[in-house]
Amino acid sequence: MNTARIAVLAIAIGAGGIAAYLASGSSEQPAPAQPVAQIQTVDILVAKADIGLGQSVKPDDVQWQAWPAATASSNFISRASKADAIKDITGSIARSPFIAGEPIREQKLVKADGSGFMAAILPQGYRAVSTEISPETGAGGFILPNDRVDVLLTKRDKSPDGKSADVPVAEVILSNIRVLAIDQAPKEKEGSSALVGRTVLLELKPEQTEILARSRLSGTLSLALRSITDLKTEDKPMELSGKQGESLNVIRYGVASQQTMQK
Repeated sequence: MNTARIAVLAIAIGAGGIAAYLASGSSEQPAPAQPVAQIQTVDILVAKADIGLGQSVKPDDVQWQAWPAATASSNFISRASKADAIKDITGSIARSPFIAGEPIREQKLVKADGSGFMAAILPQGYRAVSTEISPETGAGGFILPNDRVDVLLTKRDKSPDGKSADVPVAEVILSNIRVLAIDQAPKEKEGSSALVGRTVLLELKPEQTEILARSRLSGTLSLALRSITDLKTEDKPMELSGKQGESLNVIRYGVASQQTMQK
């Protein structure tokens, strides 16, 4: 056997050994995967799609969804505690909107029991009162439902000497009032469409409805839109702008009289 054949044979034997080594290494079993910790979940009732303010809840609007038990609030509706919750809330009216995937809370729902939408969402002890507005008295059409406004009364008082012209007077008669609804109709102006409301529905206490009714006969009512940063006081009882014992000049059937504010 010559030298060339011996060299070729040596190379072949070496390549075979390398291949056998690699094959033996690839046959090794992979290390077992570490078990993944399981998160404990509970079934929570959530909105399947967006539910708007005043919308009647239907069975297709909600669904059960797995939720981490550690973050499930006691205000959420769970399948374990209320298995028939979908049936129970069907027909309820949303007092506040829900977004898709948001847990359903009974505090944001109300049973209408045959009443209209507005009567259902109106808080206990409050009244819904409408009053006329215009673009000039309604913040230029920028007031929307759930905004908060101050109600101003503008009138003319007689001058002290009785000889000069009447003096215009403006005062805030109601403060931090919630707008329940506003009728808005499209209006074309300079080629663009704008929404202009003519009537606004306000959420008032009984004593505030009396002030509004008297003031409507005394002069012109205007609405001043409040900043959204003032909504921190939204859940607090609304107060009258005047103090107890203060008098309000009321003109009824052309006769001026003084009315004392009561709280």
